[in-house]
Amino acid sequence: MKKVIFFIVAVIFVSNTFAQQDPQFSLNMFNHATLNPGYAGTNGSICASAINRMQWMGFNQGEGNPKTMAFNINAPISQFSSGVGLTVFNDNLGFEKNFGINLSYAYILEDIGVSGSKLGLGLSLGMYNKSIDGTWVTPSSLNPSSASQQNPYSDPAIPLTEAKTVFDMGFGAFYRTNDLYVGISSTHLLQSKFKFTNPKVPSLRRHYYLSAGYYVKMPNPQFELRPSIFIKTDAATTQFSVNARVIYNKQPWAGLSYRFGDAIIVMAGYTTSNNIRIGLAYDITTSTMGKYSNGSLEFVLGYCFNASKGHSRSSYGSVRFL
Repeated sequence: MKKVIFFIVAVIFVSNTFAQQDPQFSLNMFNHATLNPGYAGTNGSICASAINRMQWMGFNQGEGNPKTMAFNINAPISQFSSGVGLTVFNDNLGFEKNFGINLSYAYILEDIGVSGSKLGLGLSLGMYNKSIDGTWVTPSSLNPSSASQQNPYSDPAIPLTEAKTVFDMGFGAFYRTNDLYVGISSTHLLQSKFKFTNPKVPSLRRHYYLSAGYYVKMPNPQFELRPSIFIKTDAATTQFSVNARVIYNKQPWAGLSYRFGDAIIVMAGYTTSNNIRIGLAYDITTSTMGKYSNGSLEFVLGYCFNASKGHSRSSYGSVRFL
């Protein structure tokens, strides 16, 4: 019975507080390319990154908790004042699996307001696949006193196995200088509908993002302070987080983040001399879910290189903007 109560509380919590469809990330300052097509090519180098997140570890003994992976690569096309990018993501949550792939194009304007600045205006086009498995373990089979686990209860409101694919589109603008960045974007512009057997399966909801970060010079030039904010909303619920990282000699860094009403996040990472970046974040859950999980863990790996010059350093080869 305790497991049944736990499951019901978790579902209510997820439905009311985190009803947004797009996956959640903590290392958003390293994940611009996934959420904002205007970012493509603005770094001036060819950059690739992969991010993996295991949310609410220990939830339901590790079954059904959100697991997200995203890969993206983007590059400038300087002769056409533009950039291109590719994003692939996979997001699993309980009986639902989501897979998407998007191609991005950004037109880049330079020296807007500040010498050396760049403004990318981007559009992404792709596909979004959602699959549902109604045989996923539900509260009845979580109860040890229920019938045999060999035949788990199947919710009649959920198709046993069904998958649908829709066309997807996003838009974004990303502005950067040597000292700051500001990005605004929106995903699922068309709010495409999935034609499942069960008409109650929701369509894609349009999401909106705002991100901004600034480079604060420290008295000791070997140290850099990078505060940033990240806002995500679907016009029904909103997530807001504030972040701060301290970077030493442009390589090792550590920081803290607070996502209001959800988690305190401890972050650390390192950027090698040839622009290989690693980052790790651990969410200490402060919401109700903290009683039923062991927090969330996120890992990012990235690499930037300048193909035209044949080496890995670039004009923006700093951990601040990779």
